Amino acid sequence: MKKISLFIALLCLFKAADGQDFAYGSTTLQELDMKSYSRDTSANAVVLKEFGTARISSDDKCPLIFDYHVKIKIFNSKAFEYGDVVIPVYKSNNDRYELVREIKGVTTYLGKDGAMHTSELDPKKVFRENKNIHWDLLKFAMPNLTDGCIVEYSYEIESPYVFNFRKWDFQWNIPKMSSEYVAHIPAVYNYNASLKGYLKLTKNDAELEKECFAPGGGVKADCSKISYLITDVPAFVEEDYMTSSVNFKSSINYELSDYVDYMGAKHKVTKDWKDVDYELKQDENFGSQLKKKDFFKPLLTASIQNQPDELSKAKAVYSFIKRSFKWNNRFGCYSENGIKKAFESHTGNIGDINLSLIAALSSAGINTEAVLLSTRDNGLINRLFPVISDFNYVVAKATIGGKSYMLDASDPLLSFGLLPVRCINDQGRVLSLDKASYWVDLTASQKENKIYNLNLELKNNGKIEGDMTIMSFGYEAYNKRKAIKKFNSEEEYLEDLDEKMPKIKLLKSEIKNVDSLDIGVVENYHIEIDAYSSLNQQFSFNPFFMDPVKENPFKLKERNYPVDWGVPSESKISINLTFPKEYEIVSKPADVGLALPEGGGRFITSITTDQNSLNYSELFALNKSVYMSDEYPFLKELFNRIIQTQKSDIIFKKK
Repeated sequence: MKKISLFIALLCLFKAADGQDFAYGSTTLQELDMKSYSRDTSANAVVLKEFGTARISSDDKCPLIFDYHVKIKIFNSKAFEYGDVVIPVYKSNNDRYELVREIKGVTTYLGKDGAMHTSELDPKKVFRENKNIHWDLLKFAMPNLTDGCIVEYSYEIESPYVFNFRKWDFQWNIPKMSSEYVAHIPAVYNYNASLKGYLKLTKNDAELEKECFAPGGGVKADCSKISYLITDVPAFVEEDYMTSSVNFKSSINYELSDYVDYMGAKHKVTKDWKDVDYELKQDENFGSQLKKKDFFKPLLTASIQNQPDELSKAKAVYSFIKRSFKWNNRFGCYSENGIKKAFESHTGNIGDINLSLIAALSSAGINTEAVLLSTRDNGLINRLFPVISDFNYVVAKATIGGKSYMLDASDPLLSFGLLPVRCINDQGRVLSLDKASYWVDLTASQKENKIYNLNLELKNNGKIEGDMTIMSFGYEAYNKRKAIKKFNSEEEYLEDLDEKMPKIKLLKSEIKNVDSLDIGVVENYHIEIDAYSSLNQQFSFNPFFMDPVKENPFKLKERNYPVDWGVPSESKISINLTFPKEYEIVSKPADVGLALPEGGGRFITSITTDQNSLNYSELFALNKSVYMSDEYPFLKELFNRIIQTQKSDIIFKKK
């Protein structure tokens, strides 16, 4: 995110004649005849023109006025979704809400007669849907969509919320030929502006508008007219292993820093962290809840009285809170109804559960602080200045014997010190009741680690039989427990596992430590594999049958945002196979040693033979949680080479 040197002064303003907007309903035959977009021939649609403007009105209440206009060429039915328009409309609990008006739309297409036809949007077919207490969705569908048509629509939004000047998204999931935004900002408002994404502005002009703003007909103020333009905007293509696309799509964002009222007094809006710290500590649904240590003291006596040390005591408290709550699947930094009421009802949101955890640990004498964070799907935190609305989650940070443990009690399968992957997202803000807040890195405390050991024997009847042990640790153990607990019984899990491994038949099974969260999950199986028919003189055996990479998740020519696994991973496979003396190995895959630059990861295989036995070993390690854009080609090639390697077989032939 790039901070634009734009401390823009601002309040309300009259409707200026912009001149940059394109004429409505001016579709040409040349546009209708377009068969594809030359810069991206794979695109199913392209935005021909997009224009928006935002200003603060000089009306008494000084609302923020945003006008939007777009024209989209739809090449085929795969892009008909761009004719379904959804406009989010914000509302608050005190009868303040956004208004959408002047909606109009037209679909232009070529008829069977070769002539240009238009279908206007029927205003009666615009409807409003209640999404939640803060958002409504205004929806309409453009009429008569056909392959090759052009849809065009425009609308105006009046908003009482000037704290966030209207943001602008330059990038969609389809390309744009032109995207332009003009902001008119009165000198009495001062905004911080930031540009996200990797695209450079084609135009970034500013000019002075004299006496453009006069709220209520009073003293006039000048305005800054700032124009942003990007042409030939590529589509943003989402790929696996990324955090929220909001972090990487090119956009311009605003945050109100301060403003001057009509009396000439300056009001600071963007606060320092010390101001935010104070407000959070005094907040009834945050700081006041952290102070309720006495509520938990009598409840914890039985759990902690015989614990030998602080760590054991903390684990006992953590288990107690996990047992006491069921998460209602709602995020949030604040308690919804107070932690006492949530505890009594045994249910709550993330704020209820983890603020209870912090208070309970503190009551047990454990040094514990709150960590505010933004989940991976919610986007990155703006660390240039405090924006509390950026945060949507809170966890506990307990410090014991000089070591810190991040804790989330919302999931009964999480072991002590293991955060959900959704929480591993850049940095969080640590807040305690007795000192200033500070930033902390949100990193995985453990790897995703699994080990396979197989001792097998090829029988004379063509069956491979033997023992398979799978050991899962860290995040892999959590994933395994989650997979097992998804079923009503262990037997149902095994039936499902048997179906997912058609080449392997499970004859016997034993699963250990599913409920012992601080140690790894161990699965022991006696298995059978069909290898060959008794009539075969020659057969093949693929040693890469455990967790093969079936498809490369990385397909882009270049990726302009990081590959984010969340946690490092490592898997080891060891297969010992004995076979009848009448067979010999005539061909086997070559040993492989692949590595990413700077110790980023490796893939190593080895096959050794000794008379009538072979040993296959494999190590696949991704040592980083995040790989930057310049590392993408190496990561992509690593997966290509792994897939190619795993196509090789060991060839057995009867002597």
